[in-house]
Amino acid sequence: MNFLITGAAGFIGSTLANHLAREGHQVRGLDDLSTGDPQALSPDVHFTRGDVSDRPKLWTLLQEVDVVYHLAARVSVPESVLYPRDYNAVNVGGTVALMEAMRDVGVRRVVLTSSGAVYGDLGEQPLREMITPNPRSPYAVSKLAAEYYVRTIGRLWGIETVSLRVFNAYGPGQHLPASHPPVVPYFLRQGLRGGTLVVHSDGAQTRDYVYVDDAVSAMVAAATAPNIDGLVINVGSGRETSVRELVKEVTEATGGKPEVIYNSQTSGGVSRMCADLTLAQDKLNYRPSIKLDEGLRMTLKRDPRFR
Repeated sequence: MNFLITGAAGFIGSTLANHLAREGHQVRGLDDLSTGDPQALSPDVHFTRGDVSDRPKLWTLLQEVDVVYHLAARVSVPESVLYPRDYNAVNVGGTVALMEAMRDVGVRRVVLTSSGAVYGDLGEQPLREMITPNPRSPYAVSKLAAEYYVRTIGRLWGIETVSLRVFNAYGPGQHLPASHPPVVPYFLRQGLRGGTLVVHSDGAQTRDYVYVDDAVSAMVAAATAPNIDGLVINVGSGRETSVRELVKEVTEATGGKPEVIYNSQTSGGVSRMCADLTLAQDKLNYRPSIKLDEGLRMTLKRDPRFR
């Protein structure tokens, strides 16, 4: 098959692109390299640097494409609080531009990578797709808006759509910025160095950490699965892990002795998150296989930054 992946040089995008290329598919990648690394991509991926809102460039890249994976987005929750306009422009405006270009060229299916963050802080766990979302950040709002745009435009223009709400994905190659780094690679780096692990609030807040290879398996299935048009589907591990438990797992995986500091003055964010995977199992035959302890060890082994 012929695929276009937007955000192809990012963490999940590059993992997906390389997987599809290994399977013998024709893969085109688009990324503006604001955070992505083209060195992470296989030489078999035909990479183009560019903006997801550049419709003339999209028209060229979309020729003879069977399925689009739309991952291009800004993804930092704290950053989105500071720059909500930018997040709306990229995550919402970029999505609409892509859908218009797909309509113009005649591409018939798009898989949107959304986020478990759209749910916000809800009492009912695990989180099922039919629950009314309660987004708590501009990032989450932008992802929810993108879902609605994709589904609505898809229905109007005859494009098959599916939105995958990926929870806290982690694994080798995850971007580690100086400010607001994702918790898993940050904890692994600090654990290896014997540094300090700063935990927001009391560490009782939970997240659903899914290894990137498991997330990619769901994305691959979504390209060809029947009867999923218009659906929103959770992609996670189905396991709830507190930040305190994550500290313990990281300490065991790294063999380090980091100092753990609990900062009660900062918010831990949403109190609980765990994905209900019933729909993913039914529609995508999705069954995550990599538990957190194994995923942490694989990340340490496969990511050269941790050697």
